[in-house]
Parts: sequence; C-alpha cells; structure tokens
Amino acid sequence: MEHYTRIQHAIAFIERRLQEPLNLTDIASEAGFSMYHFQRLFHAISGFTVQEYIRKRRLAEAAAELRETNDTVLRIAVSWQYGSQEAFTRAFAGYFGVTPAKYRKLQMSPMCQPRIDLADYGANIRGGLNMYKPETIEMAAIKIIGYNYRTNLSNESYFDEIPGFYEHFGRNEYFMRIPNKARPAFAYGIGHDYKDNGEFSYLIGEEVTAFAETEPGFSCFEIPAGKYAAFKVNSAPELGQNTWKYIYGTWLPNSNYERREGPDFEVTDVMNSSADKVNMTVYIPIR
Repeated sequence: MEHYTRIQHAIAFIERRLQEPLNLTDIASEAGFSMYHFQRLFHAISGFTVQEYIRKRRLAEAAAELRETNDTVLRIAVSWQYGSQEAFTRAFAGYFGVTPAKYRKLQMSPMCQPRIDLADYGANIRGGLNMYKPETIEMAAIKIIGYNYRTNLSNESYFDEIPGFYEHFGRNEYFMRIPNKARPAFAYGIGHDYKDNGEFSYLIGEEVTAFAETEPGFSCFEIPAGKYAAFKVNSAPELGQNTWKYIYGTWLPNSNYERREGPDFEVTDVMNSSADKVNMTVYIPIR
C-alpha cells in the first residue's frame, strides 16, 4: 500500500501549493517517482490526469471564494493561477456551465472536485488481481531501431493515438527500413523522452542485432537489462488501455514490487495478431 501513501503525499503537496505555480517534476519527486511513472500511477488510481486534478481543484476553491468573499473576479482569478480574468471565466464556465459573475449572483452550490483522500482506497479495490498475472523475468539489454511519434500524457488521447501509430507504421512499411533485424515478427512499442508538459515520444520498431545509421524520423534505442514483470494480453486494440490501468492502478500497488527506472514497453506478436485482436506482452521494469 506504499504507493497510495506516496501518491497521497503528492496530493498534499499539490493542495498546499494550489495558489502557486506547480511543476509536474516537483510533484512527482514529492512522491518519489519519475514524472512518467507518477502520471501513469496517479491517473490509474484517481481517474484524473495530474493537470486535470489541479485545474478542477483550483476552480473548486475559486468557486468557494466567489460564494464566501467579496473579492473581485480578477483578484480571485489571479490568486488561483489564471493569467487573466478572461482565461479564468472561460475555464470556470466550461466547468460549471455559468460565468463567475452569474455563479456569485445566484449563490450556486454545484458539486465541486473535493480533495482526494486515498486512505481507504486500497481496501475498496474489487477483485481482478489475477486478471493479468505477470511472469517475472530477468532480461538482457535489447537494441531497437524504430520510428518516433509524438503524443501527450496530459489527457487520454495517447490511448487513441497509439493504435493509429501502429497502423501508420505498417501502412508505410517502415518495418522494411530497419536494418539488422533480429526478430522481424515482433513489433516493439516504447514510450520515452518525456517532457514536463506531458509530451513524449512513442517509438515503434524492431529488435536488431546491432545499431546502424538511421533515416530521418528513425532512431536507435536500447532497452536496459534488468528485472521485468511481463503481462500477456490478447484483446481488442481499443481495450489495451484497460491493461495499463490495471497494472498501475491495481497490480503494482498491491504487489511486493517497486517500479524501477527505465521504460515500459510492449511487444506485439505480429503473426498472431489481427485487426480485431492483438497478441502482445507488456513489460514493466521492477525491483
């Protein structure tokens, strides 16, 4: 249950600094996780992206001030990290359905995002712990050459975009432009190069026997050696996100393992997959 405690520390850090600029790297450090791992775990446990939670909590606190104080809308907007009254009004109306001025005039009390409390969360997890029972393996380093696509963790769009990346990779026969192939029937998908704003690269490629000079858009990547939890998945492509949510939201917090530094990656068995069902293995670095 240590994962829940560490995420709760990060939530407390966020709450103390809602009226200050917040940096994802600093928040993740408070929990003792890498930014990438923290965002995955936070979303799987809470159901929110980190930025979404911050935005909703700031708007909830701003709404309380509109009801309970006589401060101007501009002062409240700036206090809760909005650069202008216009930006605050757009965000407020988008969330509550009315402008701040109308909200105050009508003394509305809609449901607002409360502070998340994970104290009893672990006790309420319902079943599923054997849904994807992983195999624990020690792996040697793996050399990959692949093509990079850009996406973002800040919302769930990357879940929708990644299947499209694979389709684009195959339709353009990028696999034919990879030299020194070691396992041509297996496609690797690796998230890497994470930025503070949630942007990251998703590399699709193949294992190679040796690195070589690459064409524009392609790059070389080495998956580090070490211990991994390997989850075998055979499902419709659009259900792949459920695997990741299960791993980070249920299995990992309830396992005896910590996630160590290094990339998650997935390996698709191309010959035994179809448009309706993907046969793949998801690997999570653990210790």
